Amino acid sequence: MKRVWRLVAWIAGLAVVAALALPFLTTGLTNRPGQQAGQQAGKGGGREGGKGKRGADGPTPVLVTKSFRADVPVYVEGVGTGQALISVLIRSQVDGILNTLNFTEGQSVKAGDVIARIDPRLYQATLDQDVAKKKLDEATLANAHRDLDRYKQLSATKAVTQQQYDTQIATVAQSEAQVAIDQATIDSARTTLSYTDITSPIAGRTGIRNVDVGNLIHATDTTGIVTVSQIQPISVIFNVPQQELPRINKAGLLNQLDVQALDGTGKQVVDHGKLIVVNNTIDQTTGTVKLKADFPNPQLQLWPGIFTNVRLQVETLKDAVIVPVAALQRGPNGSFVFLAGADNKAKMRPITLGQQDDTQAVVTAGLDSGETVITSGFQKLTDGGAIQPSPDKAAEAADKTPGLHQPGVSPVPTESEMPARPPERAQDGTRHHGRDGGGHRASAGE
Repeated sequence: MKRVWRLVAWIAGLAVVAALALPFLTTGLTNRPGQQAGQQAGKGGGREGGKGKRGADGPTPVLVTKSFRADVPVYVEGVGTGQALISVLIRSQVDGILNTLNFTEGQSVKAGDVIARIDPRLYQATLDQDVAKKKLDEATLANAHRDLDRYKQLSATKAVTQQQYDTQIATVAQSEAQVAIDQATIDSARTTLSYTDITSPIAGRTGIRNVDVGNLIHATDTTGIVTVSQIQPISVIFNVPQQELPRINKAGLLNQLDVQALDGTGKQVVDHGKLIVVNNTIDQTTGTVKLKADFPNPQLQLWPGIFTNVRLQVETLKDAVIVPVAALQRGPNGSFVFLAGADNKAKMRPITLGQQDDTQAVVTAGLDSGETVITSGFQKLTDGGAIQPSPDKAAEAADKTPGLHQPGVSPVPTESEMPARPPERAQDGTRHHGRDGGGHRASAGE
């Protein structure tokens, strides 16, 4: 029994010793030389990573372009509808069988050209009857004249009474009137006969025919035979906001205003025309006024019913300084731009804005031609901060032909009336507005 208790005591002692020695054995295993070197390398790498992060705070990448000076035409833009200068529905003025159609669909015709012919036999017969009736009445008139001469001689010798002589004079007058009626009837029949040759009253282009040869047509038919439209020149009807009316009327007093018709992209001019009329009433439901312009249309780029972009030149800003809209910024003190200095530092420059559209803006004060303005990279940009400029290829590749386009809007509001765009907060706390936060392109490296 003593042996058993001695064995139990010995096992318990070994367990206590093992429990006390376990922490020392674990520390020795985890602090091997290889692991210590790895930890020191990791600490060193962390220090190096910190140095690398601090090294990334270098010049801010930006895109730049140069302002330029030019005469800037100001346009009011809109969408117009092509309308034939003159459009005529060719209809028959008499009833009859359609014998011939003397045109092909889409053919250009001249004024007076015969478009169609109706069977003329019935109308020719009527004319012949009227001519024969006139000859009959002319013979009666000749006989009445001879009788009048006889009664005149007999009246001198008192062989006939004065009443008989007067009656014969009246008979001659009646016969003369009847001949005149016959002539009028002949003229009417001849005119009616001429209606069987249906001619075009204008020069233009025929459309799709509405009736075929052999059909019986009537003067009361509303569909007509074909429509002839004059499309060289052609008219375009378009609307502009009523706010533009004073400026248009003022410019129209000086000279006839130019109007340009554009293709579907809104970039290529397809024809140049003149403003013909400003409607005398403003549409109160839409607040717009209707304008009409005529275009020569030599290449037939415009067509009746076509929707086309048009722009009306209302004025020209002489020798104006122009910058991209992307370069414009707004702060508590008004509009400004950032300039890229020769020392590769950004410089804030307050400016005064004139008119602008979606792509270009006119600067009336604070900026001159040839200065380098920053167009992107405003989030990290500060006045006097270091920059890394790159050419704004999109701005340089843009059309350098100046022109302010104002599609369907009132005159450009003043700066106090312009709605603020979503601001960007720079490192110095100044709020900037630019393409970085507005859904436009950002500079390289952002």
